[in-house]
Amino acid sequence: MQRSNPLNREAAPRAQEGASPSSDVQARVSALEDMILARLDDDKAQDVVFIDLKGKSAVADALVVASGRSHRHVGAMADHLLRALKDEGYGRARVEGLPHCDWVLIDTGDVIIHLFRPEVRGFYNIEKIWAVDSAHRTQAV
Repeated sequence: MQRSNPLNREAAPRAQEGASPSSDVQARVSALEDMILARLDDDKAQDVVFIDLKGKSAVADALVVASGRSHRHVGAMADHLLRALKDEGYGRARVEGLPHCDWVLIDTGDVIIHLFRPEVRGFYNIEKIWAVDSAHRTQAV
C-alpha cells in the first residue's frame, strides 16, 4: 500500500548545540518564540503552554503545546504559523499531520510546536512527559 502523503524525510534544522550559544543565536531563538506565541494568541489558540528546554534537551530549545477548537481551527493555526515562519525568515520548518489536523507538529529546529484538538491532546497528554521537572515549565499568557 502506498501512502498518499509520504513522511517528510528531510532533517529539520537543529537546535544550537554547545555550552553557551552566542547572543545572536539566543536573540533569534527568543524572537522566534515570541513570534510563535503572538501568532497563536492572534489565532485564539486555547491552553497554550510554553516549555523551556534550553540546557535540558538537545532536541530543541523550547516546546509549545496549544489546542484548537476543531480540525479547521487547528489547520488554520498551522497554516498561519507556517506562513509567519516563512515571512520572518524561518521558512525551513517541517510539518506533519496537516491532512487530518487532529495533531499537527511543526518543527522549526529550535522550537517544536504541537497543535491539537482538545480530545486528542487529552489522550496523548504530551505535557506530562516534561512534567517531571516542572521548574522550567511556564504557562504562556
